[in-house]
Amino acid sequence: MLDLHAPALPPGLGERLPREVYKRDFRQRDAEIRNGNSWKLERRQHFVEQGSASWEALCRGDWDEALRLFEERRDALRRSSLDDQQRGSAFHRVRVVEQPLTPYLQWELHSLRQRAQYGERVRVVSAETVAPYEARERLPELTILDERTLYRVLYTEAGVPEGAVRYTDPIVVSDWVTYLRGLHAAGEDVASYVEREVAHLPPPEIIPSRPARSE
Repeated sequence: MLDLHAPALPPGLGERLPREVYKRDFRQRDAEIRNGNSWKLERRQHFVEQGSASWEALCRGDWDEALRLFEERRDALRRSSLDDQQRGSAFHRVRVVEQPLTPYLQWELHSLRQRAQYGERVRVVSAETVAPYEARERLPELTILDERTLYRVLYTEAGVPEGAVRYTDPIVVSDWVTYLRGLHAAGEDVASYVEREVAHLPPPEIIPSRPARSE
């Protein structure tokens, strides 16, 4: 039986990185991956995005344009997928989903379905699945690069990014890799989830916020 009790993230073993430092560190370590797996856990149901024309269209209430702009990035996703294949780098994502969907999540799930078409291994887990194990606090927002470096990504209450806490302790990272592997295996493929739960939905309502988070 899958153990959904999340491992610990001892504060004393992590190093707080301001946002710009985190972004540089992430890019450098990501570029160095050869024949390695990376993992991402998303638990929050709303973020404030940055640098996404599609997100900006959604904020203006233009759902058709938001979806159309996803189509324009296919070449970029194809190039990124080819680069990952050449480096032997595989990216796995676990997306926890609450119902009813927030406007953000309705938008993101369309994005994730497209990313999965170009090699990202995306699985959806219901909030009910993890709820019994969140009595004290919700699961964190995490990215693990090359199964060696773990970032606990930090956000304000509104979903605006605030940097990250970096962990490199092998035991901490290994415990979370094992946990995310199990959670990923217990999830549903994003394509079937979107087809059943998302594709038929009407356009989400306008989100009155400014973009400020990179996906």
